[in-house]
Amino acid sequence: MHRDEFLALLSREGFHEVVTVTREPHGSLDVHAHPFEAKALILEGDVTIRIGEDASTYRAGELFHLATNLEHSERFGPQGVSYLVGRK
Repeated sequence: MHRDEFLALLSREGFHEVVTVTREPHGSLDVHAHPFEAKALILEGDVTIRIGEDASTYRAGELFHLATNLEHSERFGPQGVSYLVGRK
C-alpha cells in the first residue's frame, strides 16, 4: 500500500492522530501495551511483532494493526524500521 492510500484509509477509519516512528537496527521492545488502537504502514526496514506465541514480520508496504491494550513485543530488523502509524 502507498502512503497516500494509507492516509486516506486512516481518515475513513477515524485514526486522526498520525505519527512517523523510527526505530534503531537490531533493537527491541519487551512486552508492553498501548492505551490506543494502532494501524501502521511500514515505510522502510522491518519489524517482527510477537503476540503470545505468534510472531509476524512486516516489511515495507505492509500494514499491521494492534488493538487497544494488546500486550506484544517488537524486534527491529538489520536496517531498523520506520513506519507511519495512526492512533485512536
